[in-house]
Amino acid sequence: MPVKIRLQRHGKKGKPFYWIVAADSRAKRDGRYLEKLGTYNPNTNPATIDLDVDGAVQWLENGAQPTDTARAILSYKGAMLKKHLKGGVAKGALTEEQAEQKFAAWSAEKEGKIQAKRDGLSKADADAKAKALEAEKEANEKRKAELAPAPVEEPAEEATAEAASSEEE
Repeated sequence: MPVKIRLQRHGKKGKPFYWIVAADSRAKRDGRYLEKLGTYNPNTNPATIDLDVDGAVQWLENGAQPTDTARAILSYKGAMLKKHLKGGVAKGALTEEQAEQKFAAWSAEKEGKIQAKRDGLSKADADAKAKALEAEKEANEKRKAELAPAPVEEPAEEATAEAASSEEE
């Protein structure tokens, strides 16, 4: 039975949410599956991916073929790397401990990049909010200035009389 690792669509119209599943390739897109490996939510920024890496690696080792999108997700979460490292261990190119160290180092680096993106997005959001607040304050000040009653000017006769009296002194 040919097995595929693919996405199964859930969620409502315009708000997709996917399950990452191992399914018989002859099954319908949203039909029966053999095992649920994780979830993928493209609606968040950055996209939220929850994946059972060991389960995905097990299916890959047993011959399951991922679709293009599923392959990108598996690569992003490190399942493809872990499968590659397990192949190196099986061939004797490196030990189990070395493979675990390489995977842990890669995972830490990847998590750092994701956190940097989240921080950048939150900083940009905070900057946009601050800029909007400043613009709103300026608009409020303008409105106050326009609505405030204009100072009453002295009649022209009084002004000339005061000017004449100051010249005499």
